[in-house]
Amino acid sequence: MFVTTKLWISTYGYEQAKESINGSLERLQLDYLDLLLLHQPFNDYYGAYRAMQEAYQEGKLRAIGVSNFYPDRLVDFVKFNETVPAVNQVEMHPFQQQVQARQFMEKYGVQPQAWAPLAQGRNNLFDHDTLRAIGERHGKSNAQIALRFLVQLGVSVIPKTVSRERMVENKDIFDFFLTEEDMASIAGLDQGESLFFSHYDPEQVERLTSLVRTF
Repeated sequence: MFVTTKLWISTYGYEQAKESINGSLERLQLDYLDLLLLHQPFNDYYGAYRAMQEAYQEGKLRAIGVSNFYPDRLVDFVKFNETVPAVNQVEMHPFQQQVQARQFMEKYGVQPQAWAPLAQGRNNLFDHDTLRAIGERHGKSNAQIALRFLVQLGVSVIPKTVSRERMVENKDIFDFFLTEEDMASIAGLDQGESLFFSHYDPEQVERLTSLVRTF
């Protein structure tokens, strides 16, 4: 078991984050968390991260990181914090490969982690012709090809499912390798845009931040 949870923007700020961390440990009945992430780059995330760093130094957290930090926010964050985030969890799948973001994560030693690595089935991922053709050569499903692609890029993946059968399938991706030709074909599917929302979109930022009273 590897337990990860996040701080939501309503619990940002130093004092609120400290309370939230202790509250998570109490509710989960654990002495420590394997990984704690900042969910979004809004509100007082610097204050929240200071509380996370303290908890990390105290052994309450084995690792700390961020989520949805685009390259500009990540660079700024790394430059002005003592502890480099261990992980940056971002939307990543064959249609949004985060090429530039991965370059900066590699530069600063931050592990990329993909949420929605199967794009929640959007863009017809489970029946996509390119993925199917590659899958037929390897005896794997479209989902397995999409996950294997990310793993070979050095990305950790967290596919969500409530089906035991799908859990087993999603784990069964370590007995084959995609060829350079396979990787290039999937790389060609990259649209370079989110299929869900953009943190660069002011209206989306207004929507997210309106959920929290910050003063």
